[in-house]
Amino acid sequence: MTSHHAPTRRTVARGALAGAAALLLGATPALAAPAAASAPGVAPGPDAAPGPAGTSGGCRLRLPAPTGPYAVGATVRHLVDPSRNDPWAPEIGVRELMVTVLRPTATGRGFPRMPQLTPGAAEVFTDLAHLIRPHLPAAGADWAATLTHAHTGAPPLPGRRPVLLYSPGGGDSRVMGSSLAIDLASHGWTVVTVDHPGDASEVEFPDERPGRDPIRTTVLRPDMDAGTFRTMIDTRVADLRFVLDALGLDRVGLYGHSAGGTAVAQALHEDPRVTAAVNLEGHLDWMDGTLLPVAREGTDRPLLLAGTDGFRDDRLDRSWSALLAHGGPVARRQLADSDHWVFTDYAALVPQLQAAGLTTAAGRADMIGTLDPRVSVPAVRKLVRSFFARHLPVPR
Repeated sequence: MTSHHAPTRRTVARGALAGAAALLLGATPALAAPAAASAPGVAPGPDAAPGPAGTSGGCRLRLPAPTGPYAVGATVRHLVDPSRNDPWAPEIGVRELMVTVLRPTATGRGFPRMPQLTPGAAEVFTDLAHLIRPHLPAAGADWAATLTHAHTGAPPLPGRRPVLLYSPGGGDSRVMGSSLAIDLASHGWTVVTVDHPGDASEVEFPDERPGRDPIRTTVLRPDMDAGTFRTMIDTRVADLRFVLDALGLDRVGLYGHSAGGTAVAQALHEDPRVTAAVNLEGHLDWMDGTLLPVAREGTDRPLLLAGTDGFRDDRLDRSWSALLAHGGPVARRQLADSDHWVFTDYAALVPQLQAAGLTTAAGRADMIGTLDPRVSVPAVRKLVRSFFARHLPVPR
């Protein structure tokens, strides 16, 4: 169809995602209401504030503060792999990635806090949010107003530090893992969050390029087939290995959520530079039931399988049990009263949306379970941090 008007970002987003619903994941039953609790650094749901801020004038959301002794500096980098073509958009001719490097710094004073989403990315995400995650609101949230606790341009502390890479879930961008990544950096690790363009909700590049716009949106659809799933995981593994090449990294840790968890477990199996990995509720089989090589053959390097009681199903149990049957340094942990997106920033954001009347109690339970974020956020942080403290410790 020919258009006589240049499309806006929102027009492009609506056209690309029209009719899409939950990507990759099915719904889970609603659970009971949460119990009250308290923990430092995590704002409860009522702290969501309606009012004029950012670009949309909607509800302003806050991310929990990090708990480590260091301030955190942030740098965004654009990486280009000329040896690969993009599987989702071959017309680009190369594979491009966007990453954020988070490093401990002496102070963030004088350096601005990095927004979770830039204004351009927030504009696109405003249209995509309820299509990618149906329990998110179609309007009313000011996604551009949320600030992370990382400071743009703050110089890193001197010396080498162990590096962790993060791969988000299918349909999510790297920014929805900001809270955990920044908390890890505040405890001394260098953390690199990686976007996987084409399956991420939106990825903003510093410029245009033939074959793509400055902001790419996801190509994933609810009716994903086995071939698409395999392409996604294979591409993510190759992306992670390329980041190691591009940044000259060795002896690193990986952690990832959902499809990102699948990818980091397989990357651990394939790449000896990976010392340890955390799979946050990613299946270890293909959609046809065939086990991934890591589950079929096992691993001799530490791997943590972390899940929730709300998302647990026969497919996850079968593929994780196959890996555990090999023995070795593999452990499984489960969070109670929780669901799949409790491992992401949604753990803190969705209760605030509920408090503002922008999602329901059932929607909250379906996304993150009923556990209070003042409990769930510290629990997830401690789980991941303690694992890497054992297997890739920060020098003291």
